[in-house]
Amino acid sequence: MFIGEYEASIDDKGRVAVPTKFRTTLKGKAVVTRGLDQSLFLYPQAEWKVMAEKLASLPISTANTRAFSRLMLAGAMECDIDKQGRIILPGYLKEFAGVAKRVVFAGLYNRIEIWSEERWKTYKSETEKESTAIAEQLGSLGV
Repeated sequence: MFIGEYEASIDDKGRVAVPTKFRTTLKGKAVVTRGLDQSLFLYPQAEWKVMAEKLASLPISTANTRAFSRLMLAGAMECDIDKQGRIILPGYLKEFAGVAKRVVFAGLYNRIEIWSEERWKTYKSETEKESTAIAEQLGSLGV
């Protein structure tokens, strides 16, 4: 299970250290892909397999399902976690998420989101302002 927010820096070789609390669940390998809201999603391999199978089972006759599958599957990259707990973020994913030097890892139960620090702060601030309205909407879903 992934929870919490952690900040990190990307080094000159494009490596970033995965928070220590997340490393044991990832077990040395992970899959990183384009996420939503201009973030990246980082999955343990087992969770990625579940997600990929769901995406692969969607009907290809619907434009939105094709588009979302392409976003997630074609953008995915397996990454090894080195002995120092670092991964390399591919350039196309860093560009997609607007990641330069500082990132935030946000634990979201079965996945980790990686955000540019600046975008995360903006997103979090805006979402916190709307938290009451969001809570009311979720209440109608039984949350």
